[in-house]
Amino acid sequence: MENLRYHIQLPMTDPHQLAQDEAYFFLNLNGEKKTVRFHDYADLYTYKGLYEQLFYERLKCASPKKVTSILKKSIDHSKGVFSELRVLDVGAGNGIMGEELFNEGVARVVGVDILEEAHKALLRDRAGIYDEYYVMDLTAISEQQKSLLQQWQFNCMTCVAALGFGDIPTQAFINAFNVIEIGGWIAINIKETFLDKTDNSGFSLLIKEMIVNQVIDIYHLEKYRHRISIDGRPLFYYALVARKEQDWNWIL
Repeated sequence: MENLRYHIQLPMTDPHQLAQDEAYFFLNLNGEKKTVRFHDYADLYTYKGLYEQLFYERLKCASPKKVTSILKKSIDHSKGVFSELRVLDVGAGNGIMGEELFNEGVARVVGVDILEEAHKALLRDRAGIYDEYYVMDLTAISEQQKSLLQQWQFNCMTCVAALGFGDIPTQAFINAFNVIEIGGWIAINIKETFLDKTDNSGFSLLIKEMIVNQVIDIYHLEKYRHRISIDGRPLFYYALVARKEQDWNWIL
């Protein structure tokens, strides 16, 4: 990918006063300063290489490599074959996680995202990474769309840097999860607070309920530095790899 460079300026505002999903930066373009929120993905994807420059170069995001690494280790430890994975990459964006899986040699990787802008960025930045890529609202998946996904016979689902801030609602996660074969692998990352007893947010409750009800069997759970914040503090997440034991129809 061509190495374009942007003038990115992080704000002087006390970052402790902002929630992680409220963080923003200034993008200087042709002498004009534009405010862009970190979670305004449609806007971020408009500029080739901006997402990578902000999150992976400036803020040192490590999640795609970390989650791919522990998924591979978990499968190797269970005597499985990583190259036999047929992966549904949920919240695929412009393909950074898909690229990690592709480079490690999975059999198939299919992306799905709600944003048409993400698909356009994928075609621009990483064409050829995915076997297929669907622009789809997983919260309102039709029987036809569900059947289309099931034809791929997915035995693995990944969802990285996309959970817990409303980017992917709980029902979208459940609908994607239910497409995966029983016994398939689930590899995700989640904020460290989601496993805290005091966190009663929708996604936190979903993960806890899935564990308690033995919907998933956890193989690996590891706390790690997801990235740094705009003031240089580490932001910790959990990388979670599990096996799917059954479908899940729980709704908040």
